[in-house]
Amino acid sequence: MRLLILTGMSGAGKHQAFKVLEDLHYHCVDNLPVALLKSFVELAVSAEKEMQRVAVGIDIRSGASISSLADVLSELESDGKPVDILFLDASDDVLLKRYKETRRTPPLAKGDRIEEGIRRERKQMQWLREKADLVIDTSHLLTKDLRAELARRFTADTADFKSIYVTVLSFGYKYGIPADGDLVFDVRFLPNPYYVERLRAKTGNDPLIREYVFQGSDGDTFIERLMPLIDFLIPQYIKEGKNSLVICFGCTGGKHRSVAIANEIYGRLSAKQEYGLKIEHRDIDKDRKQGK
Repeated sequence: MRLLILTGMSGAGKHQAFKVLEDLHYHCVDNLPVALLKSFVELAVSAEKEMQRVAVGIDIRSGASISSLADVLSELESDGKPVDILFLDASDDVLLKRYKETRRTPPLAKGDRIEEGIRRERKQMQWLREKADLVIDTSHLLTKDLRAELARRFTADTADFKSIYVTVLSFGYKYGIPADGDLVFDVRFLPNPYYVERLRAKTGNDPLIREYVFQGSDGDTFIERLMPLIDFLIPQYIKEGKNSLVICFGCTGGKHRSVAIANEIYGRLSAKQEYGLKIEHRDIDKDRKQGK
């Protein structure tokens, strides 16, 4: 039996995560009192044929009893019933925005400002975040992205989680460097299709643009030298505890060269299937939207 505790910050997406887990044939129980967890696990084990995958939601709603969860988890582990922990998180700014949009308040706000409720909850939940087998930062994830990530990680019967989500992002320097970029590469040294009339209106998603950008050997050489660096860095970030990585590629307008290179890097990383992965072309339609 696979037993998963779904926890995390309020507003980080646990409700959506439960829907995904139910679609993946998990038996889901939300807001289970900590005092009942051990008994529930024993019941689930006895009915393993009917309950091969179980997800239990335990979070700050448990109140003061959340502090006793550590002892219960230790007892379960000693009894040979290990539990995987999935912790959903998001930045304070994102949580604040979500609370304002839904007009709700954090459980620990207690009449204070929303920011204070978030601060209190983060402090009380920090130990559980550190203990988690997998942390997913939903700050920049759409619901469909979260669904895809959970489906990829929890369809397979493995507990070998790698807590990192990689975003490959193309952008245009004239619109500014992405504020959340971790690794930023300037690809303006590559041939620019903008100066070819028949190619100007196309984007880096078009095979003709890719062919133009990769003419000669500079594009291929760049990719071949960059991939070993990325392959080296990602495991180091995982060991360091980083749960999201944004790799950015920039050209002048973010429409041609950066898009083609980002697509190539994304394709190579997709073949590995070792971590969460998505691609985003931030500025690909900027000129058209602005009537240029």
